[in-house]
Amino acid sequence: MSVPHTLLGLLEVQPRHGYDLKRAYDAHFGHDRPLKPGQVYATLGRLERDGFVVVSGTDREGGPDRTTYAVTADGVTDLDHWFSEPEGPSAYLQPVLFAKVVLALQSGRDAAQVLDAQRAEHLVAMRSLTALKHGADLDRVLGLDFALFHLEADLRWLEHTAARLDRLGKELSR
Repeated sequence: MSVPHTLLGLLEVQPRHGYDLKRAYDAHFGHDRPLKPGQVYATLGRLERDGFVVVSGTDREGGPDRTTYAVTADGVTDLDHWFSEPEGPSAYLQPVLFAKVVLALQSGRDAAQVLDAQRAEHLVAMRSLTALKHGADLDRVLGLDFALFHLEADLRWLEHTAARLDRLGKELSR
């Protein structure tokens, strides 16, 4: 996830101070990986340096000064570009599991056991994500569905690979 673009998008909706940005980010996107406050302020500093945000005010609400940031025209232009660029597909499982399967076969280990362990791990994750959907807001449900659909695709790959282990083993032993 592009934290700078996500913060710009939140600022486009309305000017906000750092704590409010962190809270909004975490509520919509940071369920499993909330932003650290230092990351928010470091990112705001870079966005300000690059001309994408400006300080629109400072206020004190019974505590320390809070600097409010607003998106600039250049920031909106950058967001327009970001929204128009499709995201390239990313390898969710990465080549690590593939490497484990190939190396298990090459070393005489049980590659099916590697796949079975991964399948079990995915099913646990899927049950956990499905349970989180109950009573959640639609934006959270859609995010959880995104993760679930990736896990389902991974499970298809696991089954596909398990069905071809003998053939793969023979090809690797040549």
